[in-house]
Amino acid sequence: MESNYNHENYQKEEAYLRAEKRLKELKGFYWHAFWYVAVNVFIVGMIVANGGHFWNFGTFATPVFWGIGLAFHALCVFVKNVTFGKAWEARKIKEFMDKEQGKY
Repeated sequence: MESNYNHENYQKEEAYLRAEKRLKELKGFYWHAFWYVAVNVFIVGMIVANGGHFWNFGTFATPVFWGIGLAFHALCVFVKNVTFGKAWEARKIKEFMDKEQGKY
């Protein structure tokens, strides 16, 4: 009975750790998005307020390039299972374990 209890505790702890990791990933992305908006509104506002041209590439250079980085961050957080999904993880774990045991 104790063995089953320990296994259940292990599974719950493992699920909790996965959920905690996912929460940190989401929180990191949301903070990244918040600062993207806040800083770029400030930058564009300052350029326009100081007589810069609104429809100029220089006005939007920071938002464009930072936006590309934000898009990649979003892909890593929300679409990561497409490329590096559970099946890929299982294959890599097996590969590493086999390599360590000298079977590879």
